[in-house]
Amino acid sequence: MKKKMSSKGFSVAAVVLAIAAFIGLSFYTGVSAQTNDEKAVAAVLRQNAAAFAKNDMATMTKIWATDESLTIFESGHANYGWTDYRDNHLAPEMKEMKNTKYEYSDIKAKVSGSMAYATMKYTISGDSEGKHFDSAGLATAVLAKSGGKWRIVHWHSSSPRRQPSPSPTPVKKG
Repeated sequence: MKKKMSSKGFSVAAVVLAIAAFIGLSFYTGVSAQTNDEKAVAAVLRQNAAAFAKNDMATMTKIWATDESLTIFESGHANYGWTDYRDNHLAPEMKEMKNTKYEYSDIKAKVSGSMAYATMKYTISGDSEGKHFDSAGLATAVLAKSGGKWRIVHWHSSSPRRQPSPSPTPVKKG
């Protein structure tokens, strides 16, 4: 025997389904939505990786702060200002690397007004001094928006420590 749903029961079911759909949609858009500025920050960072891999200093000059406000902390070393970074770190590093592949993943950008920060994972590989290398690590970038464009004003990256060489096995005496 089939039982018909009353119009009141149908209305309640429709309201419950509508609320569930709204909550689900709100949760989904809240988790996955990215602002235009957050997308722009991530795009600048991807552009940085591509420019580095191609040894494209002209693009690097467009996306990094090119004044004394720039700071770089990498591998326990600091560079202060664009000239120091470009001449003593970036250009020599780019020149010695060949067949470079440099990529970011898991970019998480947050924007507040004209400032932004982003965290990401990176992988880099290539050839340097006749040897192939593969590395990976974590990075944090701070960007400032000026004239409608985002520029990197601070960079900090790190990679896992190398495992120490195993100690030689002691020779047993006796």
